[in-house]
Amino acid sequence: MLKQYDLIVWDWDGTIADSTGMITNAILKAADDVGLPALSPQVASSIIGLGLRESIRTLYGGIPEHQAQALAKQYNANYYAGEQNVLLFSGAAETIAALSRQGIKLAVATGKSRRGLNFALDHTGLGEFFDATRTVDECFSKPHPQMLQELMDDLFVSPERTLMIGDTSYDLQMAKNAGVSAVGVSYGAHSAEHWQHLQPVQQFDDFSSLAQWLLASA
Repeated sequence: MLKQYDLIVWDWDGTIADSTGMITNAILKAADDVGLPALSPQVASSIIGLGLRESIRTLYGGIPEHQAQALAKQYNANYYAGEQNVLLFSGAAETIAALSRQGIKLAVATGKSRRGLNFALDHTGLGEFFDATRTVDECFSKPHPQMLQELMDDLFVSPERTLMIGDTSYDLQMAKNAGVSAVGVSYGAHSAEHWQHLQPVQQFDDFSSLAQWLLASA
C-alpha cells in the first residue's frame, strides 16, 4: 500500500509519553506552593499542550509578573524532580522505530521546553529516530502553526503529505492552522469531545490502535 504521508509530526506529552498526570500534579502543587488559588485537576490538565507562559496566563491571567515567575519556577522544580520516572505509552518506542525504518520522516512539535524535550529524547533513546524537533522555546505556542511550518520547511515536505498526531485541541487546531491533516488521541490530556469539531482524519482511544493504523495505512 502506498503511504499517505512523508512526514509524521508527534506531540510528546500525552501522545508519546504518559506524563499528563505528572504535569497536572506539578501544576497543582506549584499553585499551592506559591499561595495561588487552588485549581481542580480538570482545569489544570486543560492547559497541557500550551507553553508554560501561556499556561500560566490561561490559568491565572490577572496575577502580577513576579507571581507568574514564581509559579513557573516552582512548576519546573516539581516536574524536573520526577521527569526521569515518566514512561512512554506501551508500544510507542517500537512504533516510532518501525516508522523510521519504513523511511517516513518523523518530528516532534511540543509545548515542552528545549531542555525538557532534549532530556526526554535522551532518556528514552528515541532521539535518533526524529529528523527534526520544535519546542515552545523556539516558536510560538500551539495552536500557532509556526512549529509545523518550520518542520515542513526544514524537511522539504508539503502540508498535503504531513500528518500531526496529538492529544489536545491545541495540537489539532495547530494542524488546521497549518493546513495539515491530524489524528486525535483520547488517551492523553483532552477527551475527544474537546477536539472532534476539528475533524481529525482518524481518532484513537489507545496507542495500540494508533500504532496499527500508522504501520498499515499512514
